Amino acid sequence: MESDIEKLVELAVIGKKNALENLVISIQDRVYKLALRMLAHPEDAEDAAQEILIKVITHLSRFRKESAFITWVYRISANHLLTTRKRIDKGFADTWHPSVSEAEQKLIVEELRLNCLQALLQCLDRNLRITYALGEIFEVKSNEGSYILDITPEAFRQRLSRARKLIRKFMQKNCGLINLGNPCYCRRLAPSAVKTGWVNPKKLIFANHKRKHQTDDFDESYLHELDELKRVATLFRSHPDYAAPEAFIENMKEMLDSGRFKLLQ
Repeated sequence: MESDIEKLVELAVIGKKNALENLVISIQDRVYKLALRMLAHPEDAEDAAQEILIKVITHLSRFRKESAFITWVYRISANHLLTTRKRIDKGFADTWHPSVSEAEQKLIVEELRLNCLQALLQCLDRNLRITYALGEIFEVKSNEGSYILDITPEAFRQRLSRARKLIRKFMQKNCGLINLGNPCYCRRLAPSAVKTGWVNPKKLIFANHKRKHQTDDFDESYLHELDELKRVATLFRSHPDYAAPEAFIENMKEMLDSGRFKLLQ
């Protein structure tokens, strides 16, 4: 897979348009998913990811093969996302309305769980958030992480350790999925989220988000078989395998055909 991407890069640099389009297709999901982890809202993530992809394709000639191409893409993504603003909403309440079916309740609970994890990431400062997303969720190694963020491997490990401790400390005290004794539990809070508008059942952001691959339902029982360290990481990695919006490649093609961007400079 990576060798295929490197070949596409070589062809794109010499002006092969089909190679450039295929290159965008091959990296867009990873760029989008990282943006979504950083910005929490799909619309914000879509805007940021398209901006990142433009930066990638207009700077291809600057790729010097000092790292794997996707690592270079993550570096551009990280630099962009660390300066991008995000939006986040909050809210809570009590019992299900009689008109809400069990199937709808299940989707709303999933939406709240995914939304809550996204919101929690926003509580980390940008440097810790991008490090946690790369190191804990995307499982990037410290040598790659140091290149992406332009810091030393030791600094990357220290940031990741600090982010892990902050996330774990908060979730141990507040999250019922990590500690069953906690009152903050998705199933209990889901009706509140609907009543206060945090979750809109008619416009679910994450539960109905397009997925690259169909995933099984989230298994809480499996989560509690793990020790605490693995439990937190597994919970954050349990997001569905989101796919970038279909409009991505069409928008990129329109931009390329418009002549507004001078490529490979």
